[in-house]
Amino acid sequence: MIHSMTTATVRDLRTKFPKLKAIIAREGELVVTDRGRPAYLLLAFTPAVAAKPPRINFFARLKAHQPRPLSLAASRALDEHDRGER
Repeated sequence: MIHSMTTATVRDLRTKFPKLKAIIAREGELVVTDRGRPAYLLLAFTPAVAAKPPRINFFARLKAHQPRPLSLAASRALDEHDRGER
């Protein structure tokens, strides 16, 4: 595959930017030369796609931090203990 890079001078950036912008949009990159030597590489900006954070199951988190419920027998024993000698 032959890959030819488009070049422009620093002066071209000042005077012909709309045309150079179209070249970058079409080809994806542009080499900027300073005094005849390649000095900079302009690339088209592509923002990174942010992944959505996973949904938080708040009810499951709440249940994980709660103590286990008392069994019926343990609940009755606690009630009997609390009543004392009434």
